[in-house]
Amino acid sequence: MAGNNGGPWGSGGNRGGDDDGRNGGPRRPEQGGGQQIPELDDLVRKGQEQLRVLMGGRGGGNGGFGGGAGGGGFKPTRSMFLLGAGAGIVAWFLTSFYTVQPSQQGVETFFGSFYRTTGDGPHLAPWPFVRAQVIEVTTQRTEAIGSSRAGEGLMLTTDENIVDIDFQVVWNIKDPAEFLFNLRDPEATVRSVSEAAMREVIAQSELSPILNRDRGLVADQVRDLIQATMDGYDSGINIVRLNLDRADPPAEVIDAFRDVQAAEQERDRLERQADAYANQALAGARGEAAQLLEEAEGYRAQVVNEAEGQASRFLAVLQEYRGAPEVTRRRIYLETMEQVLGDVNLIVMDENSGGNGVVPYLPLNELRRTEPAAGGNN
Repeated sequence: MAGNNGGPWGSGGNRGGDDDGRNGGPRRPEQGGGQQIPELDDLVRKGQEQLRVLMGGRGGGNGGFGGGAGGGGFKPTRSMFLLGAGAGIVAWFLTSFYTVQPSQQGVETFFGSFYRTTGDGPHLAPWPFVRAQVIEVTTQRTEAIGSSRAGEGLMLTTDENIVDIDFQVVWNIKDPAEFLFNLRDPEATVRSVSEAAMREVIAQSELSPILNRDRGLVADQVRDLIQATMDGYDSGINIVRLNLDRADPPAEVIDAFRDVQAAEQERDRLERQADAYANQALAGARGEAAQLLEEAEGYRAQVVNEAEGQASRFLAVLQEYRGAPEVTRRRIYLETMEQVLGDVNLIVMDENSGGNGVVPYLPLNELRRTEPAAGGNN
């Protein structure tokens, strides 16, 4: 083993005189009847020589980079230094230069801390001190909640009913710096906050308005609540809109719910008919009451006017009586007798006439009764 100083592969020998040693290189033991395998050092040496030729050195030497019997060592030139420096500058510039599109914003960090936000156009961030990240800010992202996972859309209302809701939250980025540094998982955060906000609003509402007339109002309330929560997180996220796609009872009870809805609609129809009849009857009663009041008012006015007229006549007669008592007394007597005897059958007696003083028959009363009838026939 003492003579095995030519290399790690085995047999010794001098480093310069052996045909297989290649001027001092190690050789491997022979295998299979004198056929030799190329040595590893030979392959490495050939590669080094080719690299030296490419880098401006001289080929054909017997040693390594450090020289040999006929080789001059690797000597870099000034042009090589300039070429390498120029390549480094170009690589640094390409690494530091970036462009921001109108739909994007750039966020620059200085040694890992936020430095500034850049708008559209070309920018230079000196690497490695400043690094830039370009973010799409106007692109609208959508998170669908309710239909993606079983039971996610089932929510409890304030009247202890269950409603199955599918909705979409459309959002974009309003502050890329806050978006990058304050949220670890923005999509998951938007989903969690949206689901919690929807459950809070549904828990304060009844089932029927949610299914019918208040769906737009519910969507607006949930959107405002999500935006307020995200602003509280300093998330840099803007909620564009909330699309309430579906709000139905659970599939297991939807048939029974439809029957209940039909019964409620029938009840509402009967209530409207009853209200119409009540309004009609009430209007008729009010009209009749108004008519009676008008008649009573007319009768009252008539009686009052007649009483006032009689009082006026009495006062006028009294005034005349005070001026001519006898004449007034006789006139009152005659007027009274006229009223009393106006409708009485009269028999006129005369002492001087024959026939026991009875005046010959003259039916004055009958003639008086027949005059209006005769006039009506004409």
